[in-house]
Amino acid sequence: MGMLQLNAVLGSLVVTLGFWLVWGQLPAALFALAGVGVAAFLLWRAETIGAVWAWATLLLGVESFAWPVATMVQVKLSSDQGAQPTDEQMGLILTAVLFGLFSSIFWLTFSYGLFKRMVWKQPESAEPAGEAKRDKQDKGKR
Repeated sequence: MGMLQLNAVLGSLVVTLGFWLVWGQLPAALFALAGVGVAAFLLWRAETIGAVWAWATLLLGVESFAWPVATMVQVKLSSDQGAQPTDEQMGLILTAVLFGLFSSIFWLTFSYGLFKRMVWKQPESAEPAGEAKRDKQDKGKR
């Protein structure tokens, strides 16, 4: 197994673990399906190991953002129609909102940095021919 494939499998495990933390009561087959889907997505979209982890951290950020929403929906569905949530349920929502928001900001910022680093590391041959030629001419004049 190549390094890219190994990193894609590891990235999918990390993303699937985050999915399990958000939706813990779903059947195990659904988590296995999600893990295979994420691994396939990472192998499809990522050409480098850095890209694998950029996409994986982006997915973690989206999961972290979805965690408070999922918690609120679960509390709403578990409570009676029109009834106010209990103090325990409100504490659960508060915890999910605080940790979900902060971890979402962290993972999305980390992902942004990885994507930006990938753009910076593009080879110089990707420059338009006119700019590269002009730069060489400017260096020759000095």
